[in-house]
Amino acid sequence: MPLLAERGVVLSREQVYRLVTQPPQRMSMDTLMALCDILDCTPNDLIKPEVVNKQVRKTGSGGPESAPPQPKRTVIRRPGRPGSA
Repeated sequence: MPLLAERGVVLSREQVYRLVTQPPQRMSMDTLMALCDILDCTPNDLIKPEVVNKQVRKTGSGGPESAPPQPKRTVIRRPGRPGSA
């Protein structure tokens, strides 16, 4: 917890416990980058991609939805650098 807090990521004891004992379903980029910095690794070292077979929702017209979700930009903040919170 202290190493995460040094990097601007404040998690409760319970959140850290779940992060360590269970594969997270989602994680903020700030937390991921802090863990990579602490462990001196890359996201590829921490994330194992899995193919999930998921049924495609159909629209009222009978065809699959055509608009894929749009990616979101993220900001990586490093402690002690200009522009970081």
